[in-house]
Amino acid sequence: MAGSEMIEGFVSAIVYSNPDNGYSVLRVENEDGLVTVTGSFPGVSAGERLVMTGEWSTHPQYGEQFKAETFEVKPPSTEDEIYRYLASGAIKDIGPAKARDIVKKFKQNALNIIENEPDSLADIKGISLRTARKIGEGYRRQAGLRRIVDFLSKYDIKPLVAMRVYKYFGDESIEAVSENPYVLTHEAYGAEFFEADTIALDLGFQSDSPERVSAAIVFELVHNLRNGHSFIPKDKLIRATDQLIGAGTENIMDGLEALCECGDIVIQDIAGLEGCYLRHIFEAEHHTAERISGMASQVQTVSGLEKLIGDIEREHGIEYADMQRKTLELAASCGAMALTGGPGTGKTTTVRGILMLFDALNLKTRLCSPTGRAAKRLSETCQREAATIHRMLGAKPDEGGGLYFDHNEENPLKADAVIVDESSMVDILLMHSLLAALKPECRLVLVGDADQLPSVGPGNVFADIIRSNTIPTIALTEIFRQAEGSGIIKCSHLVNKGVMPDFSNTFPDLFFMRRQSEGQVAETVAELFGRRLPENMGFEPSQIQVLTPTRKGVAGTVGLNERLRESVNPKGAGKKEKQSGDFIFRVGDKVMQIRNNYDIMWKTHGGDFEGMGVFNGDVGTVKDIDNANETMTVDYEDKLVNYLFEQLSELEPAFAMTVHKSQGSEYPAVILAMTAAAPPLLTRGVLYTAMTRAKNLLVIVGSQEVMGQMVKNEKRQRRYSGLRARLAASPLRN
Repeated sequence: MAGSEMIEGFVSAIVYSNPDNGYSVLRVENEDGLVTVTGSFPGVSAGERLVMTGEWSTHPQYGEQFKAETFEVKPPSTEDEIYRYLASGAIKDIGPAKARDIVKKFKQNALNIIENEPDSLADIKGISLRTARKIGEGYRRQAGLRRIVDFLSKYDIKPLVAMRVYKYFGDESIEAVSENPYVLTHEAYGAEFFEADTIALDLGFQSDSPERVSAAIVFELVHNLRNGHSFIPKDKLIRATDQLIGAGTENIMDGLEALCECGDIVIQDIAGLEGCYLRHIFEAEHHTAERISGMASQVQTVSGLEKLIGDIEREHGIEYADMQRKTLELAASCGAMALTGGPGTGKTTTVRGILMLFDALNLKTRLCSPTGRAAKRLSETCQREAATIHRMLGAKPDEGGGLYFDHNEENPLKADAVIVDESSMVDILLMHSLLAALKPECRLVLVGDADQLPSVGPGNVFADIIRSNTIPTIALTEIFRQAEGSGIIKCSHLVNKGVMPDFSNTFPDLFFMRRQSEGQVAETVAELFGRRLPENMGFEPSQIQVLTPTRKGVAGTVGLNERLRESVNPKGAGKKEKQSGDFIFRVGDKVMQIRNNYDIMWKTHGGDFEGMGVFNGDVGTVKDIDNANETMTVDYEDKLVNYLFEQLSELEPAFAMTVHKSQGSEYPAVILAMTAAAPPLLTRGVLYTAMTRAKNLLVIVGSQEVMGQMVKNEKRQRRYSGLRARLAASPLRN
């Protein structure tokens, strides 16, 4: 490392150690005396000699420290060094007296005896056979963890990965990784394909070895899940894998066949294509189609339904439009239904009506949504508790690094009906888990806007269900009188129809500010965010969300976030910061979780409830940065999460975010940076989704030509999903 130094010394004491990531604060004795060293040191014990590479820094509270990036353990070799190590308490059940007796008897062979012949320790007075074996087991655990850490560190793989591998494979970790380095890419361990590939090629694996080919195929399928694809056509998968590793078509076809035989991959003709699925995705799609089709066949007969609806109208002073009334009638009589519609079409009023009708029918109803923000909004509009789908199902991490739910087929939800808002955000895996947790007779109402962008995860679930015509669907299209004066609502509906709005008209809640260059767009957005909207229109920066189609450029999220942060949360004396990758996080920053993390723990503000899991798209505020313990606390409104510094790659600034990341959220004020971007990002769906995120105010800043391009571009990126075809072909379909 450029500018790095190397120091060597004995670990005198371990001041702090985090068992989750190995981060430690050490007192190290070297030729200059005692120094403080920080870094990740899994398996390191007091009394050991370390050679460390890193840099010196001055901590504002703890003074001069050496921050180690890499380290190597020099095993004790002389009798004095072995005694020092054993006497330090590094191994449970050995103190200074026993350490002296062990070294006296076994001399320089003491550590070898402890590791390989621990029963021999029982020859020493005061050490029973049981204690001897416990000593051996404890030492082997330390030595084994240290060996896999050392082994993987040669390839710049983080100690956290090594800790996870050792937790599963134990003393056989190096053997397991050497036998097949691609095991590291399993989600339970968290290494990237290219990291495992470097190890494999270094160990002499051939470029077309079966292990490499199989790992590359799985990598391509997993990678494309992130692009929304439930499956990949076989010919495309073969070509993509060959481009990745150059192993040849024949070898890749052999690898596919082997993966099918062992059950990891399923190949099936679907929607006119030969689709290749990861097994768990195939099963999720198959079972979702089966359950939705089954629910569609459940027809209820409700006597006096017209009177019930009339009673609700009179009691609450409501007069439902024809399509709203029809929606309530369908909800009462069908096992499952879908409700879609844009802003201002009465969707919220209709959902409240369904809930009141279910109450009148004595049905226990649960309300849920894919995101915390959407669930909070649903709760406020319905005056009833609503939860995220994950929380409602009781999400918990499993030992394999995945997720399981308390509620499933064996332990279904105690609900007679479930209403799901923002259903367009639900991917195939989450829909499968939700359906699995519903009682056979439970009713399901899916609510959303089918014209918004699809889920971040795999599948196109809501749109596929609607287009399959499997369950009754109501599309609300009439804009109600109270919404007719809204520029946001009027113009978003025009955009959705492919019509460019006329901005010569003035609206109280929508403004278009023409700016041609990216620099002008960025400058105006920053001025609006930091000064003009707060001063002139009363919106606090926390109420304003800046959206942009792209991450790139000065008017993309990366450029805007730095500019916006400096306008509302500038650097200040005593304000803690932490750099992670390309980002510098600061207390007070608005941040967003960018991937699902099922095994991170959170607490409510009062600390009276704990749970697991933070999910892609969750937005919060940095409350504290603890450099001593290497943690950062983020407040997500309903929960507090402590991130280890190694987990900060899961966060990014969120003063500005892409339109895709804003799905399911609604903000008092939205500033849309209308800037040039790649053609797949400049689509009607992206523009419509961005406009409908604004509740009270929308300011569009940019080029009218770019906006016109987006209005005309109705292309949606094709997602390979078989759900619609499965639903259409189901024998249970009405």
